[in-house]
Amino acid sequence: VQLQASGGGLVQAGGCLRVSCAVSGRAITRRIMGWFRQPPGKAREFVASIRWADGTTYYADFVKARFTISRDNVKNTLYLQMNSLKPEDTAVFYCAATAPGEPSKYDYWGQGTLVTVSS
Repeated sequence: VQLQASGGGLVQAGGCLRVSCAVSGRAITRRIMGWFRQPPGKAREFVASIRWADGTTYYADFVKARFTISRDNVKNTLYLQMNSLKPEDTAVFYCAATAPGEPSKYDYWGQGTLVTVSS
């Protein structure tokens, strides 16, 4: 599977932004797709995931209903809608996919898209 993230940019605190990830390849419906982020100078962390087949979602605690993960089955695109953005949300955002039938490990990664939130 191939992943191509896009949509990052500069936004003011309190604003919103949607990042996208174009997904192509085999067995998409058997995968879990996730968003991760890596703030400057920090380790990469999990943000949210969605099971492509039925749309079941899971979020990191820090998201606190500000972010929404979704997918478009027709366009084969993964989204992360981010609202009420804070400067500490500044990070490179990566989309990732698990292997088919292997929900515990993300083996495929997109190139990342930078989100910068100004105060």
